[in-house]
Amino acid sequence: MRRIMFTYFTSDPSSRALCSPMLLSTFSHFSLFHMAANMYVLWSFSSSIVSLLGCEQFIAVYLSAGVISTFVSYVAKMATGRFEPSLGASGAIMTVLAAVCTKMPEAKLAIIFLPMFTFTAGNALKAIIAFDTAGLALGWRLFDHAAHLGGALFGMWYVTYGHELIWKNREPLVKAWHEMRTKTTGKGGGGRSN
Repeated sequence: MRRIMFTYFTSDPSSRALCSPMLLSTFSHFSLFHMAANMYVLWSFSSSIVSLLGCEQFIAVYLSAGVISTFVSYVAKMATGRFEPSLGASGAIMTVLAAVCTKMPEAKLAIIFLPMFTFTAGNALKAIIAFDTAGLALGWRLFDHAAHLGGALFGMWYVTYGHELIWKNREPLVKAWHEMRTKTTGKGGGGRSN
């Protein structure tokens, strides 16, 4: 069981399984505290992102963010030659956080243990990006800083441009996909015919 978890639920560009861990590692965590911290941040921002995007679009963006942030992590690991495995939802959660902070930059935020100190969402996003950029540039190994940056940049891009480019124009793509599937299943004999 441990070998399966390590192979498919941790992302590492030197692993023999490269694609499935890009998504599956988003659902595994190092410890209960790691999972609790990620789920708390996701819960804190989930109602805002769902009201911005809707439930279906949120799920699509979240799953895409897991893959994209892991891909950015792979690129950084290949560039630096550091092939340690990583796991967790923080890259995808950074997408959610960055999307909300980009759309609502004046919203007031606070840290759970220091509620007396508040700051704007825009300033929080700038600080997080600065921290992860420094961590990536200086080689800190506290977090997967590349995945965090990839997630944050994807979130900022998606709410600024992606929604208009992708989600609002999905109908022709969905129609083309269904037509392609219908033609394929009709010719092969293995699929259902209508």
